[in-house]
Amino acid sequence: MAEEKEMAFLDHLEELRWHVVRAVTVIFIMMIGAFFFIEEIFDRIIFAPGKLDFPTFQYMCKIGNLLGIDELCVTQLPFKIQSRNMTGQFMMSLTAAFTIGLIVAFPYVVWELWRFVKPGLQTKERKFSKGAVAAISFLFLSGIFFGYFILSPMTIWFLSNYSISPMIVNEFDITSYVSTLASLILGCGILFQFPMVIYFLSKVGIVTPELMRKYRKHSIVVILILGAVITPSGDPFSLTVISLPLYVLFEISIYISSVVVKRKLKQEAAELRADQQNS
Repeated sequence: MAEEKEMAFLDHLEELRWHVVRAVTVIFIMMIGAFFFIEEIFDRIIFAPGKLDFPTFQYMCKIGNLLGIDELCVTQLPFKIQSRNMTGQFMMSLTAAFTIGLIVAFPYVVWELWRFVKPGLQTKERKFSKGAVAAISFLFLSGIFFGYFILSPMTIWFLSNYSISPMIVNEFDITSYVSTLASLILGCGILFQFPMVIYFLSKVGIVTPELMRKYRKHSIVVILILGAVITPSGDPFSLTVISLPLYVLFEISIYISSVVVKRKLKQEAAELRADQQNS
């Protein structure tokens, strides 16, 4: 009996290994593809949030003109990017290629993990989890979109214009620039998964809307801490930009939890009535 359990456990590990291997392979293929076009990627994607013609800055200026607020027009981004390490440009090319490969392959990675988990679920659990891969991928890409088009350009704009003395010139190292951009974007993608986490926790009864409402004030502190972790610069502007949408996600998660709990109670009541009728 013990040997059968051990074999079953080893079989599951073997199956998990192949799912992981396929997921990592797709990430690696996407990474290689990105590396071949790394110059165009740096010029058109990575360095784009640091340019005045970036769409976010253009829309900000249009809104500023409509509202009569000239300060919304970004007129300068006074910084230069340098590489002070011999391997700086090469290592950042690999980092950027891996980050893009991970983002592009993320839906497939989630799908592979779902294929591993799905056989172990009951029919009812599979029904509840229907569309999970699409929802997780959508939230992740929404976070990526927010991090790239909102948080990143706002952070670059604030930090490049912040100065404590005119004697100091902002010359950012390529390592600092790329790592900051990657952490901002991927961090947003991960944190935007919060509604899905609450959904599944509410399904198993660990989280309830009453519990979340009770600790709403505490959540603000946690959100600020998470925002500080995501924004390596630690500046208050970037912290505010990331914390506000996180709090909105928290409120959305309360609504999701309430919907899940109500449906769960209705289902339990229906099952109870069916059992009473059968008995």
